[in-house]
Amino acid sequence: MARTAKVSAGILLYRRAGAEIEVLLILPGGPFWRGRDRGAWMIPKGGVEEGEEIAACALREFEEELGTRPQGEIRPLCRIRQAGGKWVEAFALEGDLDAEAIVSNEFSMECPPKSGEFQSFPEVDRAAWFSLANAREQILPSQLPILDALEAKLA
Repeated sequence: MARTAKVSAGILLYRRAGAEIEVLLILPGGPFWRGRDRGAWMIPKGGVEEGEEIAACALREFEEELGTRPQGEIRPLCRIRQAGGKWVEAFALEGDLDAEAIVSNEFSMECPPKSGEFQSFPEVDRAAWFSLANAREQILPSQLPILDALEAKLA
């Protein structure tokens, strides 16, 4: 498959909490996602730039969106196709992170549309840890297969 702007890469960070597995998901920032919660959370991910290795993109996006470089070796998890047609290469990484302490990069966009005014927004509004069961209720429906792949890999 050719690497184009329609390919994203991201990392599903997970940790063990006793017998349970918890995953870190992010809620995107910006006006489109304002007020959304259930079904809007996702893994930190972003577009693969031309000539960029997919794993390098996943690491870069994690750092840009959460403000910290992930520690450890990421492992290929799965490739999914989101509802909008974008392919997502997902990697898994066991680790921990203080979800309250994230520092996201920002993006600028015309807001309101066609107003000529530009505003800056954090790329990530917030991050949180979820049990796999709760994550299934909160994650973007087209990213559910990422959780399935993690569960299968850890079984």
